[in-house]
Amino acid sequence: MTRYDGYKTIMAERRGRILTLSLNRPNELNAVNAELHRELSRIFVDARDDKESDIIVLTGEGRAFCAGGDIDWMQSTIDRPEEFEATGREAKDIVFTQLDLDKPLICRLNGHATGLGASLALLCDIIIASDKAKIGDPHVSVGLVAGDGGAFIWPQLVGYAKAKHYLMTGDLMTAAEAERIGLVTKVVALEDLDAEVYGLAERLAAGALKAINWTKITTNLPLKALFHAHFDAGLAYETMSNLTADHQEAVNAFREKRKPAFRGW
Repeated sequence: MTRYDGYKTIMAERRGRILTLSLNRPNELNAVNAELHRELSRIFVDARDDKESDIIVLTGEGRAFCAGGDIDWMQSTIDRPEEFEATGREAKDIVFTQLDLDKPLICRLNGHATGLGASLALLCDIIIASDKAKIGDPHVSVGLVAGDGGAFIWPQLVGYAKAKHYLMTGDLMTAAEAERIGLVTKVVALEDLDAEVYGLAERLAAGALKAINWTKITTNLPLKALFHAHFDAGLAYETMSNLTADHQEAVNAFREKRKPAFRGW
């Protein structure tokens, strides 16, 4: 039994010293439910401790990278808000273990990435996107605060003016626009995605790994300091927004396939 056999919603595959981790709920566009959230809080520790891998690729099975939070899971945390306490602890583990991973982490952005999915992508070291992908953080569209990562990582990548526009509107952008403003590293045709991602992964795997890993660690130090200083507050605001009538209205509207009628409370 390998360290990844116990995972049900994340699939692990090896190409030599390159380990690919795939979010594996393709029928739900890899939307994050309680089980996937829990497994994400552990997977980067297992990848860090994996002595058979030097480079990690993060991607999604099927046509999406990750469609954010699962709507049924959202209703569950509305009905049982005490669940959000565990969710908050897991959210911290996801972010900090991703930032603490000392191996290069390449995002293979094969399709749309929204909400937490966008944060997972943007917290990778290098993001290579398909030209068919879109990315955005529409937490506000479902009446939530983007406290689980988006409110912190977006301004670091594109500046506050651009970040606040996209975070406060929830608008999605094309991969081409994301590359133009510096949100992602590179955009390629979908048919060229594997060649680009694994070509880079193989180049890094053949490099001076200690120097590469320690360069990543050094570069991440200010980012980790930012998250350690402010992440708890972001999670607290998101927890409060989970209790609002607007969040319930957004969930109802999604299920009823209509536009939500927000009331501001």
